Amino acid sequence: MRRLAIVGGTAAILLLGSIAVGAHAFLDHADPRVGSTVGVAPREVTLWFTQDLEPAFSTATVTDASGQRVDAGNPTIDGNVMRVPLRSIAAGKYKVTWHVLSLDTHTTEGAFTFGVGEP
Repeated sequence: MRRLAIVGGTAAILLLGSIAVGAHAFLDHADPRVGSTVGVAPREVTLWFTQDLEPAFSTATVTDASGQRVDAGNPTIDGNVMRVPLRSIAAGKYKVTWHVLSLDTHTTEGAFTFGVGEP
């Protein structure tokens, strides 16, 4: 009986933990892909998240290797998709840094890099 209670309690903790984790907006994928090198400079970076975002409190920036911003203004957000317009960029490495608030009021943030030019 005690073993059944321990197993049941563990299952409940795992279930509640997975619900809490599912409530945050994590980066699902991006274009350009995380860590990739593309041959042609993109006009924008597109980020897909696991939850819908609150546009007023979600942002992203793109910087070059020297730390200078190369994004061309505020991102646009539609549901769980964020689009960051870019200025004309040259070959090199770029860093995308994002900070988002999901509609359920949880914040997450992160960063990744991508390259433009020869792989």
